[in-house]
Amino acid sequence: MKNKKTALLLAVCLSLGTLAGCSTEEINNYRQAELDLADGNFQTALEEYETAVSDGIKVAESYRGAGVANVRLGNYEAAIEDFTQALNCEKVGKALKKDILSYRAAAYLKTKSYEEALTDCQALAEGYDMDADLYFLSGEVALAMDSYEEAASYFEQAYGEDATYDMAIRIYAVYLEQDMEADGTRYLEAALSGEAKNAQDHCDRGRVYYYMDDYDNASEELKQAIDGGNTEAMALLGMVYMEQKDTANARSLFQQYVSQAENGAKGYNGLALCDIADGDYDSALSNISSGISAADAEDMQSLLFNEMVVYEKKLDFATALQKAEEYMNMYPDDKTAKKELAFLKTRVES
Repeated sequence: MKNKKTALLLAVCLSLGTLAGCSTEEINNYRQAELDLADGNFQTALEEYETAVSDGIKVAESYRGAGVANVRLGNYEAAIEDFTQALNCEKVGKALKKDILSYRAAAYLKTKSYEEALTDCQALAEGYDMDADLYFLSGEVALAMDSYEEAASYFEQAYGEDATYDMAIRIYAVYLEQDMEADGTRYLEAALSGEAKNAQDHCDRGRVYYYMDDYDNASEELKQAIDGGNTEAMALLGMVYMEQKDTANARSLFQQYVSQAENGAKGYNGLALCDIADGDYDSALSNISSGISAADAEDMQSLLFNEMVVYEKKLDFATALQKAEEYMNMYPDDKTAKKELAFLKTRVES
């Protein structure tokens, strides 16, 4: 269940108002960085933003963009440095400062720098009107610091400001990470109290039912979403079929997703799961490799974990151990991977 997470959408605004005096090539490089960030080309965007900083192009915004790219790549310490550099720039507008402080607080959370995250949240609360995202972020920090009642209050206010499927799922995911699934499930139940109005609603409802292990209702909602042209629902329905041990239908959905989605990483990961279930480990590694080449930070974690699992299934314990050690360096809080690492050490050492 803990790997069922939702991705945060990054909003990127193109603004050329302060680019006067820069060369056309420099301006185009900055524009391309923002386009690449929006398209999920995070490593390319990072390099382009770093070039923009060196060229003196919208320095605060470029540091901010580099920070966001680093967050999406899982480079949280580097992201914090980028965001700090952005905040130290001259003429950082109030809206931009709010955005950067929010990102930095989230990055601090990832590095378990809870006091620093709290400081940024306090600065946001003092300098800005609280909205759903700020209430949610404050709730995340409070929960990480074991302030359960305070966290519950913030999450209630977040959902009160934004009573959507997405917010319910975000709150659920945070509670799930803290082994407090029951506290999060009530938000999923609240989200289902309304009715679907379009394909995206059906997709979101299907996701909620999936998290609640209600696969029959999830399947019904997701099929309606697919009929309405929602591509993301294909990957989700594939996961439902996997839970029901129906790898044939799951594989068909994942293949459709790969052929139709702009980024096929989730589909390749799903195909790898089908291969693992069917015992075709070489095919699984091939699909994982294809997925890694297109993955963002969220999909990357699942792909790398499954890569470790495949090598273990192949009884290649030495390679599995190497992959597990690399994985733990990137995701040190993964309790399941910690157990896998301990097991693999016993197999290699013996």
